[in-house]
Amino acid sequence: MIAFVDIERMSVTERLQSIEMLWNSLSRDDSLVESPAWHGQVLDSRRSIIAEEKATFLTLDELRNRLARP
Repeated sequence: MIAFVDIERMSVTERLQSIEMLWNSLSRDDSLVESPAWHGQVLDSRRSIIAEEKATFLTLDELRNRLARP
């Protein structure tokens, strides 16, 4: 088993690769992780907003600017 100390010794690239491997492993079988009920409620709400044509969307540049760190 990998200990926290071992993870701290890893480079950022190695940590990101580890996260990617873990995610790939979990995402192969969606029955392994159950989404909480509120996820479905959020999706239903967003679908309703889109169907009612009340949704607003960002361009990719707008999203990048919003997520940019100061």
